Amino acid sequence: MFSLLTRSYSARSSSISSGGSSRSTNYSLSLSSSIGLNASYLPLRFNSSHASPKEGGFLDSTKEYFQQAAALMPEIPQDNLDIIRRCRGVYRIEFPVKMGYDKKTGLEQTKVIQAWRCEHSPHRLPMKGGIRYSPDCYEEEVIALASLMTYKCAVVDVPFGGAKGGIKIDPKEYTPDQLEAITRRYASELIKKNMLGPASDVPAPDMGTGEREMAWIVDTYMSKFPNELNAAGCVTGKPIELGGIRGRTEATGLGVNYCINEALSYEGDLKKLGLTKGIKGKVCIVQGFGNVGSYAAKFLSDNGGKVICIVEHDVALVNENGLNIPQLIEYRKKNPSIRGFKGATTTLDHPMDGLEIACDILVPAASESQITLKNAHKIKAKLIAEGANGPITSAADKILNEKGVLIIPDILCNSGGVIVSYFEWLKNLQHVRFGRLTKRFTEAQATSISNAFEGLTGKPLDLSVEAGELQMVRSGLLDTMSNAYAQVHKISEEKKCTLRVGAFVSAVQKINSVYRLLGIFP
Repeated sequence: MFSLLTRSYSARSSSISSGGSSRSTNYSLSLSSSIGLNASYLPLRFNSSHASPKEGGFLDSTKEYFQQAAALMPEIPQDNLDIIRRCRGVYRIEFPVKMGYDKKTGLEQTKVIQAWRCEHSPHRLPMKGGIRYSPDCYEEEVIALASLMTYKCAVVDVPFGGAKGGIKIDPKEYTPDQLEAITRRYASELIKKNMLGPASDVPAPDMGTGEREMAWIVDTYMSKFPNELNAAGCVTGKPIELGGIRGRTEATGLGVNYCINEALSYEGDLKKLGLTKGIKGKVCIVQGFGNVGSYAAKFLSDNGGKVICIVEHDVALVNENGLNIPQLIEYRKKNPSIRGFKGATTTLDHPMDGLEIACDILVPAASESQITLKNAHKIKAKLIAEGANGPITSAADKILNEKGVLIIPDILCNSGGVIVSYFEWLKNLQHVRFGRLTKRFTEAQATSISNAFEGLTGKPLDLSVEAGELQMVRSGLLDTMSNAYAQVHKISEEKKCTLRVGAFVSAVQKINSVYRLLGIFP
């Protein structure tokens, strides 16, 4: 059995689980008085309802994957599995925010905002998970995302539990002042319930949020706890000036690139896929051109991949010779859409058709449920790297696996963000940037070795190294993702299962070990 750590919420713990069948929910409502793209811009409004009713929702797919993994672990008692998969608590909030004065009537406007914070598993503290601003946000999505954060952290050996937050708004419809008021009020509500803090629950950016919102949250937290030494660690994804870390903005997209590179290094898999080693020369398609998609496309292109199609919510751009990604990024900075970019030879007004173009690598980096029963049989990619959370429904996943498509699952592939968030959190607790104490020493060592080699052989040896924070962060990210991929691949070989199921097995085994060691209290 396990130690059931509990929290005190004014909202009762939801009986919705990420693995059970219960759907009853009882709440007491709390109602009280960098690529250069704007990180807070909600870049994608993909329709997340492509899945048919019989496929179920995002949470249903997550439960299905968990069950597939559980079937391969008979050594873990069912009671233990039930504890691991169930959501520990959901806090549902509705709060009023002043929206300013109506220009016509002169009356002050107030709007009630709906929001959630889900804490899935406190087996490791603090809990960790982003905050998304989306008009399509709903409770089951937040629960599913929180559960994925639990498994994601476990897969990559980041010592956090899983959480997630969401506010049901379209940020494009609000002014910066209004967004600040909403963000600060949301943070204040979480603080009241001890659901925000460097030792309890640490949010981060997600869809529709970025450095700006994290700055508002950390300032709100510091105003409530002015003597808290580690206050900067209450959120990650902050601006560098407020304790952020170099390399966090591009971390998820870069991590996708690292995972793809790892996948393309296993000879047995390459033979089955009919691919050669490495990214160079591979034909790639990326869905989504927000933070994750744009960086994933950039790094694929930088490593020799040919990105022939970018799929956005309103249009898909195609160039069989490869799109110029740096130019497209610059174009996107200056325009509200990628539509009109001159580097495309073909424009698809039905953008989802872009997913069905033949390619070696497909990166769905938009939102959940983009590949479903409706289009799974039309997908011609050999390898799919899930840059988004839950972009493939469980029903579509089965079809793709039967077709021999190699899928790098979301809880592994897009974990770069939480890995570097972990590094940022450590930086905030240490109060010193990575490399500050070692940069010059490391560079001096390299110079000394180079000079000694040249003195002995008469030949120059270039050992010039960069050992600053960015280099250390990227090195740590690469090492973490490489090790995690190797672990998951080994499990998938031993259990004769997909990488997705292997990743869930890896996560559940690690979480089970922690709960087993904690024991029961009281």
